Amino acid sequence: MGIVELLGLAGSVSLIAGWRLYLTVFVTGIAMRLDWISLPENLQVLDAFANPWVLAISAFGALAEFFADKILWLDSIWDTIHTAIRPLGGALLALAVVDASDPVWQVVVFLLGGGAALMSHGAKAGARALVNTSPEPVSNAVVSTGEDIAAGGLLFLAFANPIVALIIASLLLVLCLTLVYKGYRLWRKMVSSGN
Repeated sequence: MGIVELLGLAGSVSLIAGWRLYLTVFVTGIAMRLDWISLPENLQVLDAFANPWVLAISAFGALAEFFADKILWLDSIWDTIHTAIRPLGGALLALAVVDASDPVWQVVVFLLGGGAALMSHGAKAGARALVNTSPEPVSNAVVSTGEDIAAGGLLFLAFANPIVALIIASLLLVLCLTLVYKGYRLWRKMVSSGN
């Protein structure tokens, strides 16, 4: 893989980690185990993603996240708990993909991966909190299923065609930034009208 493909893969998996961390870790670990991704010598410690224990725990976490995300308000509690976990996972995933032998690039990749995961997590958590205020109970499961399909599809695309995945991940990141900004403006409006 060239640098553009690696950046596309790293950006995509980091962004998806903000939605579905355990699924992303599981699929990335499988990809490493099946040699779809080869780690450079200086990052062999990240081969831990392909460890059978990590694969089993991430599969269990993906299953738990799948069901927790469908239950009204439990999804918001789950998101709150994972506010620190998902960005760290996204940063580690980006670091696992990119061959950054220079320590400066390792820090840059770590920060960008964590930032992408934090942005997508913030947009997801904010959107889900709004969906939870809906009076009918079906919208939560519909939105969650849509996220499952989008995350799985983008993960497949990230490994099949990283450049296209990078373009889609970039568009999703812009969407996430827009949602976070609009949510912040709505929050400020609500706070100022409450005074």
